[in-house]
Amino acid sequence: MSDRQSPMHGFPTLCTPRGPVPADAPHWNPQRTGSMPSHRYRSAFDRVDIPLTGRTWPQARIERAPLWVPVDLRDGNQALAEPMDTPRKRRMFDLLVAMGFKEIEIGYPSASRTDFGFVRHLAGSGAVPDDVTVVVFTPAKPELIDRTFESIEGMDRAVVHLYIPTAPVWREVVLGRDRAEVHGTVREAARQMERLARARPGADIRFEFSPEVFILTEPDFILEICNGLTELWDASPDRPVIHNLPATVEIATPNVYADQIEYMHRHLDRRDSVILSVHPHNDRGTGTACAELAVLAGAQRVEGCLFGNGERTGNVDLVNLALNLHAQGVDPMIDFSDIDEIRRTVEYCNRLPVPPRHPYGGDLVYTAFSGTHQDAISKGLAHHARSGSELWSVPYLPIDPADVGRTYEAVIRVNSQSGKGGIAHLLRSNYGVDLPARLRADFSRTVQTATDDSGLEATPKDLWELFETTYLAPGRDGGVALTSWSTDRNPAGEHRFICTLRVDEREGDYEGTGNGPVSAFTRALAAAGIEVDVLDFTEHATGPGQGSPAMAYAECRVGGQLCWGAGQDTSVLTASILAVLSAVNRTEGAYGRPA
Repeated sequence: MSDRQSPMHGFPTLCTPRGPVPADAPHWNPQRTGSMPSHRYRSAFDRVDIPLTGRTWPQARIERAPLWVPVDLRDGNQALAEPMDTPRKRRMFDLLVAMGFKEIEIGYPSASRTDFGFVRHLAGSGAVPDDVTVVVFTPAKPELIDRTFESIEGMDRAVVHLYIPTAPVWREVVLGRDRAEVHGTVREAARQMERLARARPGADIRFEFSPEVFILTEPDFILEICNGLTELWDASPDRPVIHNLPATVEIATPNVYADQIEYMHRHLDRRDSVILSVHPHNDRGTGTACAELAVLAGAQRVEGCLFGNGERTGNVDLVNLALNLHAQGVDPMIDFSDIDEIRRTVEYCNRLPVPPRHPYGGDLVYTAFSGTHQDAISKGLAHHARSGSELWSVPYLPIDPADVGRTYEAVIRVNSQSGKGGIAHLLRSNYGVDLPARLRADFSRTVQTATDDSGLEATPKDLWELFETTYLAPGRDGGVALTSWSTDRNPAGEHRFICTLRVDEREGDYEGTGNGPVSAFTRALAAAGIEVDVLDFTEHATGPGQGSPAMAYAECRVGGQLCWGAGQDTSVLTASILAVLSAVNRTEGAYGRPA
């Protein structure tokens, strides 16, 4: 097949790279240079100065949660094909309040009548608790700043969030202004905000500034603007200014962003009067890492969205960030104890699905299909239950699913990739059936065949029905059947088993003696011409209480063949007899079962 030939009809044609193997490549890496135009792009280090030296963030640890600020109602809402209306916005706002967020960006009131109306709805409805501060977003344009302040009329507390693009490409291509002109625009906007805030002496109105595309802006220019605003707004520890430094479009590895944040952390004036905030996006798929490293580097506040909604690849995911802290023993100070309800609400409001593999919140993130994972989880859960320790230590589960309102029922699920440990766990947790180790291996082959044939997942109910058909039914209905039976015990302690056996539709009376009822039964079978040796035998109750059914498992050699059988009954003895009878009837080529 040629390089350009598609192996499957309807799929795009790809061409494997055909350039030379780089001269300095190790012998174990035969990758060749490709034809994709990577030369058109520049490294972040060629686009912006990264001045930090002597970094300290790699040695830092996150020991307390930053101030989380959800921007679902503004930044996340702007990214929706169908922006939220007031009822959906209100439902999202109420969710955020219930979860414990204390600062919430509620909209871009000058952008649309809907956004303005929602801010007015909150202002007039009494829906904002006394300890929650709302944030409203505005560009550095006089008429839009006026409109923004109009929207928060009557609110006791608010943060007005001012932004302007500052990076060279944005200045030159989008705004058509140089550095001095951009700085002048920002200062005029800041003065206007200060005047409007002073006109409302009874309200607590604070300010936030975002130099959009911070990561591509010259560090000295960012410092010039931010320090100027700190002075102009007369920031103090009891009325701090927020400087929010966005990774508007990710351009480099997260360590570069951390270096940029630490540089600002060290050089911002009146540092005790500045809240250093970050707003990472996820263009490189590293938004979570950028945020975590930024907090190590000095950030105190993180803006993001639940489940990472936002333009392009989204804003940083606050669910992921907060539960990462939880998994490290740090209180995220936000309530995720009903992650499914949170996800359902977000999906309803955004009209976007949360992927099933989304960290912490997806349908499948606490589910194992792989056999090795299932076995480890099953053993880990059993060990945790036995230990009585509060500390969580279960393989493959970074947190206890119960912490976020999940049950253990969906932790292990079975398909053709699964193994004996997962199958055994589901039967034990759902039906009280505790398979012996060798029977697990025996049954897993049956399950593998069934799931390979169907291509589908096997539910716990499917597994039980397959187990019943494979092991229990042959003891009740097979070529060899007990029409009637009884046992007794003589004064010497010897057991006698008396029965009527039907073998291939012919009935006869037989008896046998042994040191127990099961061994006596095997002697009765021998009298009927069926040689059986019981090699392994286990029994247990499937639940608490005297009326709970018993399960018995017997590994037998029947006519030279090894075979497992199982029996279930409220009588332990009856279950044991049925288990042996099941093994007899399951033997290949014997007693009415075809080879």
